[in-house]
Amino acid sequence: MKFTQFTVEEKKNFAKGFMFGLESEYLVVKKDDLTPLWHQDLTFELLNGIFESISLEGVPSCDGLDLEPPQTKLMPFVVEGYHLPDMTMNAKEILPKGVEIRTPVCKSLPEVLEVHKILYSRLKEAMNKNGYDIVALSHHPMESNFSGPQNKRRHDYWQWSMEVMTTYGPDINVSLPPVLAEMIQEADLEAKINYYGPALSALSVASPFLNGAPWEIRGETGKSFRMYKRSYIAPPIEFHPTEKNRYEFKVFDMPNSIQEIEAQFLAFLALVLDEGLQGRATKQTRIYDLGQVARKGLDAEEMKERATELLERAPAVLNEWGYSAEALNIFKERVATGRTPADEMIELYKKNNSLTDVLRERSRFKV
Repeated sequence: MKFTQFTVEEKKNFAKGFMFGLESEYLVVKKDDLTPLWHQDLTFELLNGIFESISLEGVPSCDGLDLEPPQTKLMPFVVEGYHLPDMTMNAKEILPKGVEIRTPVCKSLPEVLEVHKILYSRLKEAMNKNGYDIVALSHHPMESNFSGPQNKRRHDYWQWSMEVMTTYGPDINVSLPPVLAEMIQEADLEAKINYYGPALSALSVASPFLNGAPWEIRGETGKSFRMYKRSYIAPPIEFHPTEKNRYEFKVFDMPNSIQEIEAQFLAFLALVLDEGLQGRATKQTRIYDLGQVARKGLDAEEMKERATELLERAPAVLNEWGYSAEALNIFKERVATGRTPADEMIELYKKNNSLTDVLRERSRFKV
């Protein structure tokens, strides 16, 4: 069975049953001089206290979000970091790496974008009042290594929890109605994501700094140290069939504009809904491709071609399901020019050899 069996009217009716959510992580800096902060400088109590002061008026219910210990109040804001466990492996404390916004479950793409704007502006205002700011940068610009006591029963989970103490990224969440979810073969979707996912990653590369300077690898400046760390172990997507058929897409670096957030959602929808995309790849090929993307961005082999294929097909596919593809123009422009957020950051840094200039620019969320 294929989606093509449905009429356009049926597809648009199905799309009314889609649900959306966004998780976005941010680096915390000092407000006055933009000094990047980390777990040595921040505490769970400090950040959680700021979160609890933020009004949730006009925001959808947080029902459905997880209450993450040691938090005791269910909120769309959480302290992201390394969980220190008790003897039963339950979190008793968090060493902060940054902050995260989790939108409640939303019933449409416009709603999740609007809710994120509201939550972002309120979080930024509250952080500013307390002498801090938040920055959309996908890897900590000063820190690259972390070691902590074992906090997971599985050794590989523990190793990964230490790796991500320096990374910041978005998770794109989309839930499909059961009748559509049942039609998707997860192994085939994963193979399709293995092929096109690295190209989407290449469109968003946004962490070209390591230990206070541009990340240099094999004689060139790399584009995403976050993707370099994630490429060999992190899954590009997680399936949550027991959570209303939720798909959690993880291939992008952190955006700093509402248009790019919308483009990320639309790109994922196009990837799932377009049954005419023929590219498939193995996990091993994806790992190789992501390593190249981390270094070269859109200049990595085949990435422009794969991105072009998906983006050129997307408007017609999305239109049948009731979505405008206009926000994807930001990705089309990047393919045409070859310029990514990482390229812009590197260029800005080189003007004054100033990481502060980059942090200031990435602290501005464009609406």
